[in-house]
Amino acid sequence: QTDYIDLMLLHQPFCDRYGAYRALEEAYKEGKLRAIGVSNFYPDHFIDIASNMEIVPAVNQVETHVFDQQTEPQRIMEEFGTHIMSWGPFAEGRNSLFTNPMLAEIGHKYGKSVAQVALRWLIQRGVIIIPKSTHIERMRQNIDIFDFMLSDEDMASIATLDTGKSLFFDHHDAETARMFMGWR
Repeated sequence: QTDYIDLMLLHQPFCDRYGAYRALEEAYKEGKLRAIGVSNFYPDHFIDIASNMEIVPAVNQVETHVFDQQTEPQRIMEEFGTHIMSWGPFAEGRNSLFTNPMLAEIGHKYGKSVAQVALRWLIQRGVIIIPKSTHIERMRQNIDIFDFMLSDEDMASIATLDTGKSLFFDHHDAETARMFMGWR
């Protein structure tokens, strides 16, 4: 029962991204959208859209977690006043995230779970997170991350986990483009 949407994202940088983004701009100007953004726009596509559209994206939702930290893309987004949002703060459990010894050791110091440490690390970096869970107890744990701060040493330790690579797919890969464009 509302006549507006808080935030709408253009999901992929494929097909007519300029036309699609212009449509979002029009809906924003009409008051139908409170904010507009993009998703999966890595530096080249992000800079292009942010530089050539009337309204700079408020948010860019990209794969961001302890193993793919998006540090340089985040810096670029900040230059435009755009906030980074993680679409996979837990990396869907890949790379044995939930049993990572370093994260477990850090969590033990604070009386927190590995998941809570991973989320707190993102929050302290200024990353917007929307952790996914269907279990009530995990939902409670996911919100219970504001009563502690990771030390600079812990933040630096976690930063060493960065592989600089997606655990899912590369948006610059031809097969990924074909997949998102429905060619498969």
